[in-house]
Parts: sequence; structure tokens; C-alpha cells
Amino acid sequence: VVVEHPPEDRKRVFFGAWVSLEDEDGEQAVYRLVGPDEIDPARGWISIDSPLARALLKHRVGDDVLVRLPAGEKVYHILEVRYAQD
Repeated sequence: VVVEHPPEDRKRVFFGAWVSLEDEDGEQAVYRLVGPDEIDPARGWISIDSPLARALLKHRVGDDVLVRLPAGEKVYHILEVRYAQD
């Protein structure tokens, strides 16, 4: 399904969002939530079906999100959410 318009609440994480995160160690990263056929780790594009993306969905800027990863649990703070049109 092609998403043609960003969601009404652009501070929440939905499909197609670019999400800036900071982990408990102060490390920052930016990810884009894409379809499974579009993943590109070198560009920070992660599958909407990944554990990180599923945990981020519907959260908003300022939220802390607990993510259950294969290596264990990790907490991320959402710094920014943006969409291609922003």
C-alpha cells in the first residue's frame, strides 16, 4: 500500500516516519520505518515488522519506549518524528 499523505498527528510514529532516538547510553540514531521489501540498514531503513519499529508505533516525541531485542531489553527516548513532506 502506498502512503500518499502523512498522518494528521505528525508527532506520532507511523509507517514511513523518520524517527530520531537516543538510547540509555546517550547514543543517537535515526531510522525510517518502511515495508519489509524496502529495508536498507546502511540508510537506517528498518522494517515496520521489526521489534524496534513495532515498539515505536503510535508513540510520540518525548516518549520513552522499551524495546525487546534479541540481545535484551533497551529503552529509547524519541527525540524527533518527521515525514518526507516535513
